[in-house]
Amino acid sequence: MGVLMSRRQTVERVQKVSLAVSAFKDGLREQPSTRRRTEAGTSRQGTLEQEVQEGEEDASAGPSQPEESSASKAAWERLRDGRGVEPEEFDRANRFTPPAFIRPKRELHDDEPPDISLEQREQILNDEMCEICEVWTAESLFPCRICHRVYHDGCLRRMGYLQKDSAVEVTETAHTETGWSCYYCDNLNLLLTEEEMYSLMETLRNCKIIPETCLTLDDFLHYKHLVHKQQFERPMAEAQEEQAALQFNALDPDKKGHIEWQDFLSHESIQLLQKLRPQNALMRLLTPKERERARAAFLALDQDSDGFIGEGECRQARHTWFRKHQKEMLSCNVSISHVGPISEGSPASSKNSKSPEKILPATKQEEARSIDWPGFLQENVAYILAARPNSAALHLQPPA
Repeated sequence: MGVLMSRRQTVERVQKVSLAVSAFKDGLREQPSTRRRTEAGTSRQGTLEQEVQEGEEDASAGPSQPEESSASKAAWERLRDGRGVEPEEFDRANRFTPPAFIRPKRELHDDEPPDISLEQREQILNDEMCEICEVWTAESLFPCRICHRVYHDGCLRRMGYLQKDSAVEVTETAHTETGWSCYYCDNLNLLLTEEEMYSLMETLRNCKIIPETCLTLDDFLHYKHLVHKQQFERPMAEAQEEQAALQFNALDPDKKGHIEWQDFLSHESIQLLQKLRPQNALMRLLTPKERERARAAFLALDQDSDGFIGEGECRQARHTWFRKHQKEMLSCNVSISHVGPISEGSPASSKNSKSPEKILPATKQEEARSIDWPGFLQENVAYILAARPNSAALHLQPPA
C-alpha cells in the first residue's frame, strides 16, 4: 500500500513539474530577449538593471522599423493578391468580406487561334442574381458591361467598392450604352497569372516603385527609361521618350500632374500582357460582350460586306475604343458599335484636339492593305482589353 502511495505521489510530482516547465516555456515565449539569451547558451543569472536595459533597447529598436516594413509588406501583398481597395480606407463594421481573387492559369491550347466567327452572333445573357448576395430583385440590379455579373448598389457599398462619387456614376451609366465595369473587370491586373504578377513585382522593385503611390511625369519617365534599359540594354530613344510622355498625358486626363496608382498598374499590366502573351492568347480573354461589340464595329466599317476593311479603318476603330463617357452628356452613346469619323465638335476631338487620339486621314498605303476579321481582332485585342476600366484614363495610348 505504501508503495502504491509512493508511486502516486511520484506521478503527481512529475505532473507538477511538467506544469511548471510548461508555464516557464510560455513565459520564455513572451520574453524575446530572455529567449535569445537562452538560445545563445548564456547564463540566466542577471541583475534587474540588465533586464531593464535590455527591455529599453528592445523598445527603442522595435516600434519604428517594424511598423514601416509591415505597411510596405501589406502594400506588396495587396499588389500580389490583386486587391485594389485599401482596408484602412473605410470602416469594416457592417461590411461584406471582400472576395479572394484567384489569378488565372495558362492552358496548353491558349496560344492556338480561337474560333470567333464573324457571322455567328453570340447570345448575351446576364446573371439573374446579385453576384454578392445572390438575391434576385429585378430592375434594381446593375449589370457589368464586360462580363455577365450583376450587382446591387447597396451590396457594392457594403463591399467597399462603391464610394459616394462613384455611386452616381454607376446608377447613371450601368443601363446605358456606355455601361459600367464591375470590380473584377475594372482591374486589369487580375488578368495576370501568378508568374506574370511576380515578373511585374520584380520590375517594380528593381525600379524603386512604391506600391499605392502616385507618379509624376519625372517618375514615370525615369521608370520607363530603367525598364527599357533592362530589356534592351541601351538607352531609350528620343522618339520613345516622347511617346512615353504622351502615354503619361493619356493616363492623366484631368491634368493633375500625376497619375493614380490604379491607372499606372492597369497600364503596366496590359503592357506586360502584350509582351508575354501572343495575340491568340489575348483574344481568348475577350468576353462575349466584347466580341459582340467588336463584331458590330467591324461590320459597321465593312461597307461593301466583302469581309475586309482598310488599315486606316482598323486604326480608326482602335482609337474609338477610348471614347470615354462624358458626365455632362449622359444621353450620348459612345460605344464601339458606333464607330465612324469623329467630327471636330465631338467630345473625343474637342477634349484632346492636340493629342494623338484624334483620328487622322488614312493614307493610300494604309487603304491598300486589307484586314480581315481575325486580323482585326488580333490588331485591336490589347486596346479592347485596355478599355475595360471605368477610369477616364487611356491605359494603352494608340499610336498616331
